[in-house]
Amino acid sequence: MKRYRSGIPWRDLIERFGDFRVVHTRFSRWAKTGVWQRVFEVLSHDLDNEYVMLDSTPLYVLTNTALGGNQATRRSKGGLSTKIHARTDALGNPTGFYLTAGQTHDLNGADVLLDLSLSQTWLMDKAYNSKDRVIDPIHKIKGQIVMPSKSNAIDQRDYDQHLYKASHLIENFFAKLKQYRGIATRYDKLAQNFLSAIYLASIMIWLN
Repeated sequence: MKRYRSGIPWRDLIERFGDFRVVHTRFSRWAKTGVWQRVFEVLSHDLDNEYVMLDSTPLYVLTNTALGGNQATRRSKGGLSTKIHARTDALGNPTGFYLTAGQTHDLNGADVLLDLSLSQTWLMDKAYNSKDRVIDPIHKIKGQIVMPSKSNAIDQRDYDQHLYKASHLIENFFAKLKQYRGIATRYDKLAQNFLSAIYLASIMIWLN
């Protein structure tokens, strides 16, 4: 965790953690076998499902660290970027993630994270305003969608504006996550390692 909190290279780990190559190998091995994800899922099972929130945040990728293959990065005029799609419970605690390139639309995250068995009420911003992919599936289970309409929409949707204010909790989660310098800026070459770092940081958030 020290590596991601401070954003230092693996080789700069202090000696009391042991040989950095052994630490990195163990972390990568557990990332590949899904250990960090399983620990996170055990903790996040105790969620408050009064309502669920979806959102995403783009991150800068350190130049040339994540090239080749499908590593959830894409280059634009601003450089390499990646995007964390997140789902949180009613208390703002994380319950799921999806990692994509920075220019990917938020709806791609909804396709993965919209688990309608979790709650009847979903909070999200207008970026998720898709009839086929979000609105109709929620209405099909007679659920409530708390999302403002786009400003140019002919039919403006009625929604609970007071409840929508609670969506700041998922923004608070992203703020906590970005306190880890190794996550606020992505240094990991492999997407599975970076996603595991997100799981590890989220484990700490759940425990605190």
